[in-house]
Amino acid sequence: MSHDRLSSLVERFALTVRGAALDEANLMVLETDGPDPMQIVLRTDGGVIDPPAGTVRFAARMDWGGSVNPMMSALPDELVCPLRDDLGCMSVVTLILSEADARRCGSETVLSRLCEVLLVRILRQQIAQGSTEPGLLAGLSDPRLSRAIVAIHNRPGHLWSIEELADEAGLSRSRFADLFAQTVGESPSSYLRRWRLVVARQDLGRGDRVERVAHRYGYQSAEGFSRAFRRQFGDRPVDIRQGLANSL
Repeated sequence: MSHDRLSSLVERFALTVRGAALDEANLMVLETDGPDPMQIVLRTDGGVIDPPAGTVRFAARMDWGGSVNPMMSALPDELVCPLRDDLGCMSVVTLILSEADARRCGSETVLSRLCEVLLVRILRQQIAQGSTEPGLLAGLSDPRLSRAIVAIHNRPGHLWSIEELADEAGLSRSRFADLFAQTVGESPSSYLRRWRLVVARQDLGRGDRVERVAHRYGYQSAEGFSRAFRRQFGDRPVDIRQGLANSL
């Protein structure tokens, strides 16, 4: 199985990007007079970026699954990424600025694709740097734990045991459980349950039946699944399906 720490997350959550006024933007490309003449600022909690010190070359409103995307929740509330020493990101930003300035047909689609590339590159940097705070970012930065986390992301319907996940990480059961809790901030079983509920919500949003989704992710009954779903999200699985029906 491929050990790709980002592909499952990128494929699971749709990224949307639209040009926005400064009082709505959570993604900006800035030019400054300081040592880092060009930088990206990203407000990962969805909030608006504070008035920046510099010239705004590009401002947009980005959404990548909101609070249900565990990667966005794991990142710092605001990321500032200098481009001085990152020629790859600088090349992508140059294309973004060119596309935004030209405003040709299809520009929104192109900008979304380019911003997705930019986001993946930023996430790679964050994983490489690691995190001192417990969470998904710290877990993916650990070469042992990341193998188990990727396995969970790739196969949420599998009936994972702690022993199997420990084998994925190449650790003993007790060492894996302790290290996972210390690094990610919750037990492997807890993270697995949360991830299953996240992907279950997506399945419901596509119109899958509650009973089928419940059994797909290891719940013995629709009632037990509904209770867990409501604790996690504050609404019922049936509400998601009804909302989809009402939008058609």
